[in-house]
Amino acid sequence: MKIAFISDIHGNAVALEAVIEDVKQKNIDKVCVLGDICFRGPEPKRSLDLIRSLQTDVIKGNADEWVVRGVQKGEVPDKVLSMMNKERDWTVSQLEKTDLDYLKGLPKELHFEIDGVGIHAFHATPNNLFDVVLPNTDDSGIMERLMSNANAQIYIYAHIHKPYIRFINGQVVMNIGSVGLPFDGLTKSSYGLVQINDGGFSVSIERVDFTIQKVIDQYQEGNYPNANMMINVVKEARL
Repeated sequence: MKIAFISDIHGNAVALEAVIEDVKQKNIDKVCVLGDICFRGPEPKRSLDLIRSLQTDVIKGNADEWVVRGVQKGEVPDKVLSMMNKERDWTVSQLEKTDLDYLKGLPKELHFEIDGVGIHAFHATPNNLFDVVLPNTDDSGIMERLMSNANAQIYIYAHIHKPYIRFINGQVVMNIGSVGLPFDGLTKSSYGLVQINDGGFSVSIERVDFTIQKVIDQYQEGNYPNANMMINVVKEARL
């Protein structure tokens, strides 16, 4: 059984299409989506439509919450609050009410078991859509904040846009990075792959090329607020 975990598309449908094609070529059995579908990219509607067309498990990320109700004071630095709400308003203008209702109703975590291998997946932490757990967090911090479900062997999250895999006490924690806005300096989409066979498993991070110039052109042609900054993020793969 091959399961792909994708997240943080952020309205980059060009990158999402490339990842979906990669998933098809690898004959992956199931895709799980860990949130942040629309916000901060040039194609929020098409990104959401592509995700919904997968007819699979989808959970909510912090950016999905922002699309639904706006960015609130204290959730981002004060100096960027106004601009991020302009970006949010632009995103909402591209969507329909049914899209907003869909985002509002998404669950916040996934639990499932395959061949005796338990998986717990969430966007940022099991209890918070906004918390940040970085790759250099020590083992005790990782265990306390991410691995509270003792029944799982694999813990999977997203949110920080920096993929990594750690092995702690015989369990795995994996950050799957970002499809649409990688922050690790590698200008390729990132997603996680879990392969389970007869109770054994392997995990990996997959990287996929996408047409960066096309996304840049879309930001410019769509009159996206804050386009210059977002273009630099896409070009440099850094925030």
